[in-house]
Amino acid sequence: QLVIVARGNMKVYQLSSNGREQVLRVVEPGGYEGENQLFGVHNDVLFGEALETTEVCILKQQDFSDLLLTYPQLSLKLLEINAKKSVRTEQQTQFLMMEKVEERLATYLLDLAKASGTNEFSLPMKMKELALFLGTTPETLSRKFKLLEQEQLIQRNKRLVVLLDPAGLEDI
Repeated sequence: QLVIVARGNMKVYQLSSNGREQVLRVVEPGGYEGENQLFGVHNDVLFGEALETTEVCILKQQDFSDLLLTYPQLSLKLLEINAKKSVRTEQQTQFLMMEKVEERLATYLLDLAKASGTNEFSLPMKMKELALFLGTTPETLSRKFKLLEQEQLIQRNKRLVVLLDPAGLEDI
């Protein structure tokens, strides 16, 4: 089945061999997960979990097939969306290869600002999930946020972040 997020946020993660979570993406309202299962690909490694109160819509495989037969243009749109999703997954892999946590954090904050169209935005996940997403610990992430605040690159109040110096973040 396909899970479409109507409200809230859902993290998609996998577990490493030692049982540690690796967050792959956060599905926001309008986003979806599970399209591969609709085409018969079995999933044993990816998991989804709501990050806050979340409402989802479920589309079962037969209903999805009926929709594609009735509206064939959906197939092309789905291919386009999946290609974009694949690119984001590749970017996440490259992102995690960045050596320094502050590089990953700065890149992540700049990406959020770009996506929201403003330098003031709310983090879509709690610190624990964000740390997992960035491939670090919550303690290290907290220290890196404080470092960016001390350098007057950002201002933060819980989950609300303001980028004070986007060019300085880019330099990181």
